Amino acid sequence: MKLSSRFMRFVGGSDLIFGLLLLILIGITILIYSKISFVFNPLMIILSTITPPIILAFIAHYLLNPIVNLLEKIKIKRIWGIIIIILGISGLLTGLVLLSAPAIEAQVKDLVKNFPAYLSEMGDWITAWIQNSIFGAYYDEGYNWLISNFSDLPGMIGAYIGNAFEGVRNVATTVTNVVVAIITFPIILFFLLKDASRFKSYFIRLLPPRFRSDVKKILHNMDVQVGSYIQGQIIVASCIGILLFIGYLIIGLDYAITLAIIAAVTSVVPYLGPTIAIIPAIIIALVDSPFMLLKLAIVWIAVQFLEGNFVSPNVMGRTMKIHPLTIIIVLLVAGNLFGIIGVILGIPGYALLKVLVTYLYEKFKTRYDNYYGEKHGYYEEPLNKQNH
Repeated sequence: MKLSSRFMRFVGGSDLIFGLLLLILIGITILIYSKISFVFNPLMIILSTITPPIILAFIAHYLLNPIVNLLEKIKIKRIWGIIIIILGISGLLTGLVLLSAPAIEAQVKDLVKNFPAYLSEMGDWITAWIQNSIFGAYYDEGYNWLISNFSDLPGMIGAYIGNAFEGVRNVATTVTNVVVAIITFPIILFFLLKDASRFKSYFIRLLPPRFRSDVKKILHNMDVQVGSYIQGQIIVASCIGILLFIGYLIIGLDYAITLAIIAAVTSVVPYLGPTIAIIPAIIIALVDSPFMLLKLAIVWIAVQFLEGNFVSPNVMGRTMKIHPLTIIIVLLVAGNLFGIIGVILGIPGYALLKVLVTYLYEKFKTRYDNYYGEKHGYYEEPLNKQNH
């Protein structure tokens, strides 16, 4: 009985029963929701409308909050610092767009117009290479298989695009969502920069006193993890875009600014992003000449070397401490579950979950040491033993 009571105290006693009942109630709630989910469609529409500007505001908050804090340290009131930064960033972005938009627009239009021709030329080049290689004997068989399975490829692509557009109710709804995001994003960002600490304090005060210190610690760790990741990824992606743009200009690759922007945007996604970004550059370089492909390879290797050895170690540091294999698995799972949003937010979401699981594990170790450490050994040596 003694062992049983010790075990019950270890797992939480009455708290365990309360937790199990809570899980059962949550399960019943999910089951009921699955049966009457249509009732919540208006709520889901509202959430889908306000979620994008909130996410953008949080990302911008993590980027701009250190600057606001710095201005506050030099005796500029926080509200004026926020206004100065928002107006300054807005003016800077507007100026960059106005200056670079014509060149980017011309390149994008030209690239969209000529890209099918690039693909066709690359296909002819690959076909000629295969026919003259050791794989030439299998070319006819493979060609017939491709024709039989993908002869109607344009029609398949058109049908897929048509089905995709069926999911968009109408253009007016999409435009409305974009307008709402553009208008509400600066407002949400302003109040996040101004009152983020107050929001956190208010939320903590809503909790029972015994949980406040634990929740405060968890929120702090989550804030550090996500903030470091977002700041680091944006800076690293910007550096990659700038370095590639310079490299593409040096080697004379067509559509340099467009390809550099694609690389910068996709580099926000670790590991998979750079792989996606290099594909259009390879196609364009390959059609130009094999020598251009070699120059592209040199530029890409140089940029990846600089990013991996100088930019990322100094910007990202070791804050995340996530194994590369874990990152790839998280991206694949999150992308399969939530699409492009999952790919973008998968790593920050994993970081939040990791903070929570790590904290619960530390609590478990402490509880185990208290109840079973003397008999079965400690996870960590007690302080009184370490001092002897």
